Amino acid sequence: MSQDWFSCTENKLWQALQQAKPTRRNLLLGAGFSLAAWAGTRSSLAELKVSKVGKNRPHDVLVNVFLRGGADGLNIVAPYFEDAYYRKRPNLSIASPKDRRSGVAARLLDLDGKFGLHPSLAPLLNFYREGKLACLHACGSQDATRSHFEAMAAVERGLAAEGPGPASGWIARHMALTESPTDSPLRAVAFSGTLPDMLRGAANAVALESLADFKLNTPEDKQIHFEKALLDLYKGDKDEVAHAGQETLAVLSSLRKIDPKSYQPSNGAKYPTSDLGNGLRQTACLIRANLGLEIASLDRTGWDTHFAQGSTVGILPLALDDLGQSLAAFATDMGSDMNHVTVVVMTEFGRRVAENSSLGTDHGRASFMMLMGGGTMGGQIYSKWPGLEDHQLDETGDLRVTTDYRDVLSEVVKNRMRNDNLSEVFVGYQPQPVGLTKPI
Repeated sequence: MSQDWFSCTENKLWQALQQAKPTRRNLLLGAGFSLAAWAGTRSSLAELKVSKVGKNRPHDVLVNVFLRGGADGLNIVAPYFEDAYYRKRPNLSIASPKDRRSGVAARLLDLDGKFGLHPSLAPLLNFYREGKLACLHACGSQDATRSHFEAMAAVERGLAAEGPGPASGWIARHMALTESPTDSPLRAVAFSGTLPDMLRGAANAVALESLADFKLNTPEDKQIHFEKALLDLYKGDKDEVAHAGQETLAVLSSLRKIDPKSYQPSNGAKYPTSDLGNGLRQTACLIRANLGLEIASLDRTGWDTHFAQGSTVGILPLALDDLGQSLAAFATDMGSDMNHVTVVVMTEFGRRVAENSSLGTDHGRASFMMLMGGGTMGGQIYSKWPGLEDHQLDETGDLRVTTDYRDVLSEVVKNRMRNDNLSEVFVGYQPQPVGLTKPI
């Protein structure tokens, strides 16, 4: 449907509300419920319901942060104990925490005596030491195409590799299996221009650039009058449309009261003004508002570092600085509420072990993942480390995948999201336990 059509029907609706005695019937016929900002995705308010879920929620809020472009796990969580890491990356490797040479600009932050965190992720180090952050390595899918499109499609659909299988996303299947009549219209929110594939096929999922987009498409000075007129039309009715309309208007009213634009983070947290920082800030606002948020999906692009990747200065360090500050601000802001939140950081694949002639790295295979939250068994590296010597790499010279990404996500789905139907979320796969999350 065109924007002109929406504008036309909104004008008709507004004209109807100016009548002396507008009726629910002429409202329905005149506007077709096209007034909502999410109308391009959701065609009827009858699909939308809301319930407020407080701190005693029976499951975690899942916050999925996808690093699109293929993030270089070997420099993000670097295996400084491997001589091959330094031999194969003479310009891009980062100095060991044990390197005491003068003139070294920055060193890795030691995690366990073998792996070190990139210095740009320093804001996350205390969360790791407090057992609230876990790192995984040599993980990924079985997709060997090294194609961004195919690798992302595979992991978002919850498959081994792109190909036959459900067209829906793995989160969408989880949502379908745990659907409730009281689900919120903000049950799943993607802070993005489009709905990601992991939410494809989900009911009660919406893509928003900002929470300010979740509103009625009417002039600002007429918003409250408009909502009151709609509420009056629904008053006293008990059918599905009336109930859905009342509850959706309640969400709109709550959002106006909390005013996301003026949300003040707690505990001195300071979010960066980046897209990721703003998205996590709004995620925290929604969780605190108790409007039924269960899933938040956020993207951070810019990880395809074929050239000028940099070791401690360059494209990758800048991206990591944003990631580290954003995640640290979110965890600090949430405080004890992080006990009811699980953050998953993932990417579609890693980079080649050897640097290229453009001082970057090309598409590889295995990479890293991170988990944060009160249910995370943090403070350690989870990895069946395959090694970086030539004979230990795969046939094309890449770090081998030894932990399937679905093993990690399955544990989150079962232990933190209270869904035991893993065979339907990750169709055809038998997950192997990793042991990095506590059951609720």
